[in-house]
Amino acid sequence: MNNRKTNSNIMSTKTLAIGAILTALVIVLQGVGVITAFFGPFATATAIIPIVIGAAMCGPLVSTWLGLVFGVVVLVTGQANLFLTFSSVGTVITVIAKGAGCGLAAGLVYKLLEKSNKLVAVIAAAAICPLVNTGIFLAGSAIFFLESAAEIAAAAEKSATGMELFWMMATGNFILEITSSVILSPVFVRVLNLSLNKK
Repeated sequence: MNNRKTNSNIMSTKTLAIGAILTALVIVLQGVGVITAFFGPFATATAIIPIVIGAAMCGPLVSTWLGLVFGVVVLVTGQANLFLTFSSVGTVITVIAKGAGCGLAAGLVYKLLEKSNKLVAVIAAAAICPLVNTGIFLAGSAIFFLESAAEIAAAAEKSATGMELFWMMATGNFILEITSSVILSPVFVRVLNLSLNKK
């Protein structure tokens, strides 16, 4: 019984330590994310990889937390300022929902698949994370910003309007996010697991 409690405490401490490190990574990576705005006015979600790592190594609770931190960093660093101009409430809801939502989805998908195949579970989590992030962005855009699409397009110096504008804004970043996440997340999870098992 005591051994079980000790193992549980060790796992809990390890989870907290990994979660703290990944939180710092999310803040740093997304904090400098402004330089990754390759496909429009928005930064690429570079924080997705540590969110997926958190899902695989710590579970849905930690990955949801990491997604929430990701959303807060996006707001605090001004990466959503273009949308804040048109609806502050809509922007906050969309950014926080897509951050926490992608973290939760990654954690749940990994948990669902890990017993069958851990590699497949990581890849699936790495794919669902940017998919949910982008999906909630598009849903939030349709709910809160569709009527302002023409003005947003003018501010962003884009020719498209309506939902085409938001799809155009999201597509390039989504491709970069899902590609980097699916390729890099399994590698980092594997390396970290090997490193932790050696200790």
